[in-house]
Amino acid sequence: MLKILITGGSGFLGSHLADRLLARSDEVLVIDNYATGRRDNLTPQRNLTIIEGSICDELLMAKIFEEFHPQVVVHTAASYKDPNNYTEDVRTNVLGTAVVVNQTKRVGARRLIYFQTALCYGDPIEQPITLAHPINPGKSSYAISKTAGEMYIQLAGIDFISFRLANAYGPRNVSGPLPTFFSRLTTGKPCFVSDTRRDFIYVQDLIDIVEKAVDGQGKKGAYHISSGKDFSIKELFDATVHALEIHLDKPVEIKPRSADDVPTILLDPSKTLRDFGTVPSYPLTDGVRNAIRYYQQFGIAETFTHLKQN
Repeated sequence: MLKILITGGSGFLGSHLADRLLARSDEVLVIDNYATGRRDNLTPQRNLTIIEGSICDELLMAKIFEEFHPQVVVHTAASYKDPNNYTEDVRTNVLGTAVVVNQTKRVGARRLIYFQTALCYGDPIEQPITLAHPINPGKSSYAISKTAGEMYIQLAGIDFISFRLANAYGPRNVSGPLPTFFSRLTTGKPCFVSDTRRDFIYVQDLIDIVEKAVDGQGKKGAYHISSGKDFSIKELFDATVHALEIHLDKPVEIKPRSADDVPTILLDPSKTLRDFGTVPSYPLTDGVRNAIRYYQQFGIAETFTHLKQN
């Protein structure tokens, strides 16, 4: 049994990982400020402690680390709800990460696991994008701040894995195009799709790999979690329409991408395949259907994007 601290543990990725770890009887402590996480994502149960608070609160974080003394820290907390709120991005994604890193090092946790955005690469100069691709996050506050956080982790000299992600989706996801499509299609609002392509990762495929990293698999450094396949946003929209079993009167409008977006994100997962023995493979249509069922059952109060709107 491991003791694992998950920052942002009531959010999309954090809550799915918590469920997985609790199911195998690990002891899990979650901290979340509920800026984007949902209280109903986690069910109170044995071996789960939930603390409401900010990772930027140094005194609180020192107390949590000292008392819980985690063996593994999984840092999923991030600011992404407002692409123009630079100060909050810096506060959470840079300062908050620095606090987490310092506490991880202070208590001697064996590993820190981080989640980085593939937007760290900027406009790709190769397809698929390899881990040797230059880092160029200058187009978005989210990417800049997440990259700064990753660099502080690298600086600390601790054992870490940074998972650079393409587009994760599935039940509980409230950011990006899929929940936005659902929200607008089910409330009679017009939709558009950006003229971009993305590598979509179903959440349970992603958690399969993260679980192995929690258990010590993988080597210090960066990995891609990616299916190695890309889809157009229009294909994602069509899968959403199909899952909802609705008919549209006219084709969806396709708009040029926004200034802080990139045309294609297709990540090379070969290192992940070599070191973890698997890459995500869940069919897009099945994953969209599962997400839609979740939205229909639990609803969506608000959706978020870290990209500026056209």
